[in-house]
Amino acid sequence: MTATRWPCESIRQAIEPGLPGFEVEVVPEIDSTNAELMRRARAGRFDPVLLVAEHQLSGRGRMGRQWVDCPDAPGKPGSLMFSLGVTLSPQDWSGLSLAVGLSLAESLHPDIALKWPNDLWWHDRKLAGVLVETVNWGGDAARNSRFTVIGVGINIVAPSTNGLSTAPAGLAEVSSGTSAAQALACVAAPLVQTLRRFEQHGFAPLRAAFNARDALAEVAVTLSDDRHGTAQGVDATGALLVLTAQGVQRVTSAEVSVRPLVAPSAHLV
Repeated sequence: MTATRWPCESIRQAIEPGLPGFEVEVVPEIDSTNAELMRRARAGRFDPVLLVAEHQLSGRGRMGRQWVDCPDAPGKPGSLMFSLGVTLSPQDWSGLSLAVGLSLAESLHPDIALKWPNDLWWHDRKLAGVLVETVNWGGDAARNSRFTVIGVGINIVAPSTNGLSTAPAGLAEVSSGTSAAQALACVAAPLVQTLRRFEQHGFAPLRAAFNARDALAEVAVTLSDDRHGTAQGVDATGALLVLTAQGVQRVTSAEVSVRPLVAPSAHLV
């Protein structure tokens, strides 16, 4: 039995009517919730599920980066780590990770910013990250149907800054006293609703809301392919627009990573 009281049944009841067969699972420890759901999918298990881990041994983010979690107190997770597995069939997959990040930010706090393509920021520090992976399968008539695994890591308390270029933030700074279980209750059902809207309409209707929270707007940035410019928000597909010496260029998350040339606020170095 886990020490944390997770709202599994209330989440299941909120989501299952629109997602038949949906279940919520909590495990005290696992290598990676994303890795587990990808293993299940490759073994032919495509049931919709929300898998929560109180501790991950090999949590990972975009481009293979490690996600480090730490305990807040004995029996009290210092991070919220979960993966949502669901079959999606959008016409265009572009901007999915941005839609996920936007949903999380809107559920948690009006002042949480979004750092393209898939990080949540609080006062110019990383609060949460998103990792989206998909598996093609033949069980659906829709050609574009894929089992989609959406991994989310949210710091409840800020982890150690060892080896990190920018100090992380914790949700406790945003909303004092919020636990991992409470955060999960806030974000789970709205995330599923966002995915259904994305499936029907794509990213375009979410563009304005994303740009309103854009942490990189008008910030000088450098790309991992050594291009430099000024970020100009995202387009209707979720591509980052960067004003360079050669004009405005579209940058997709599959191509490069992006970081500010200097920290957006003077208190960061």
